[in-house]
Amino acid sequence: MNVFDLHRGTAPLLISLPHDGSEIPAALAARMTPEAQRAPDTDWHVSRLYAFARELGASILVPRYSRYVIDLNRPPDDVSLYPGQNTTGLCPTVRFSGDPVYLPDETPASDEIQTRIDNYWRPYHAALRDELNRLRAAHGRMLLWEGHSIRGECPFLFDGRLPDLNIGTASGASCAPDRQSRIEVALRAQTGYDGVVNGRFKGGYITRHYGDPANGIDAVQLEIAQRIYMDEESFAYDETLAATAQRAIRGLIEAALLA
Repeated sequence: MNVFDLHRGTAPLLISLPHDGSEIPAALAARMTPEAQRAPDTDWHVSRLYAFARELGASILVPRYSRYVIDLNRPPDDVSLYPGQNTTGLCPTVRFSGDPVYLPDETPASDEIQTRIDNYWRPYHAALRDELNRLRAAHGRMLLWEGHSIRGECPFLFDGRLPDLNIGTASGASCAPDRQSRIEVALRAQTGYDGVVNGRFKGGYITRHYGDPANGIDAVQLEIAQRIYMDEESFAYDETLAATAQRAIRGLIEAALLA
């Protein structure tokens, strides 16, 4: 079963887009509410937004299936990444709105969750680890860039308005200080968007688990507000907005790649 696409590049850069997938198998979708069947919590169009990364020589890893099938950016034991705060889990049963994903009595049991881990989660993470190892062996040091997007206002998850650009490095643990500093300088230098470093989104499982600065892997998550490149209600991509957003994102990545 093809659960992801991997473009192998030559630069010391891997772009991971674990919530880009929106497909839900028909038998599973039939157990979900009509609203959930639309996969509204997808990181819509991020693979399109990051298409420029091929010009930088990046490897790009993109899943096929929705986070409602399994969330590839959660640990397999489903321990909360944000204790004490509302969040969604490994196999989400609530949407970002707080509303249910499943029809009554249709939530997955533990054996089904394990099957999803085996069929979807493990293959993605095996490919991620293999590509990290390949690039680190080739370059000695490399950057894992986690590309994400979310509605700019999600009261169930966070208060108020989310900044446009949200950098996460697990409070500095997943990225070397010099690289983080270059990203922060680039973030402050751009004038089109507001931004924050290690705010509400500090980095998910992938950033925290694979970031290993002492051994040559710097991991950075960028969570962007979807309003800067698309219509949040219709999920339609906005070419004009996206072109501006791409320049800002590219600037951050290029700053991170500077020696």
